[in-house]
Amino acid sequence: SINVIGLGTGEGNYDIKILSQLRLKHPGVMLNNEVVEPSTAQIQAYKERVAQVSHLDPVKFAWNEMTSSEFEEQWRQRNVTKKVDFIHMIQVLYYIEDPGPTIRFYQSLLKKNGKLMITLQSGKKTWNDGISRSLYTGVECIDTLMSSYLLDEAGIPYQCYGVCSDLDITECFTEGDETGEMILDFITQTVNFSKTAPSELRERVLSFMRDPKYSVVKDGRILSCEKHWIIILGVHN
Repeated sequence: SINVIGLGTGEGNYDIKILSQLRLKHPGVMLNNEVVEPSTAQIQAYKERVAQVSHLDPVKFAWNEMTSSEFEEQWRQRNVTKKVDFIHMIQVLYYIEDPGPTIRFYQSLLKKNGKLMITLQSGKKTWNDGISRSLYTGVECIDTLMSSYLLDEAGIPYQCYGVCSDLDITECFTEGDETGEMILDFITQTVNFSKTAPSELRERVLSFMRDPKYSVVKDGRILSCEKHWIIILGVHN
């Protein structure tokens, strides 16, 4: 069997792609997938997605409605001895107060050839960073530079891969546009952001998004320029 842990899985969009690839690479092998997500609504949406994907029938899911820190505490209390083949933290470390010990804990769960995958925004300042600082005053977003510093300090070897992604944010600047409002909700992680946020805050967020340092205009569309990094860790010898 192959043991997988997904931290902060959301609705399972990335998880399903990861599990599908594992099924292709290892046909006939049982996959045990631990889902760790604190949102009831997100877990329900994840379950509904899984029900619609027939090739994931052989995957055994364990649903953990909790944060990664709570999952870590539960794992310690249960004194679980099993080792894990693959753990992924996709855009999760931003929400963890002390990422260093968290990384070390989950790395300690890996099998001999197991891998821990972390994705983060780049160390370069982006509008996502500006938006985060506008919404969460005093909160410092961890980025790739910070995480690599933590790994270097701990003497943990890792590999880093850059991935560029563009997001079409044109509709965000049309007041009342349904698509634009949904994108704003996604970016700010706030339900009905346009309707509930003070006008000053909304304008500040939009100004970050429109800043030419962080976005480009291409064929009449406004595209954000975001670079993310994938960090791969193995077992810490």
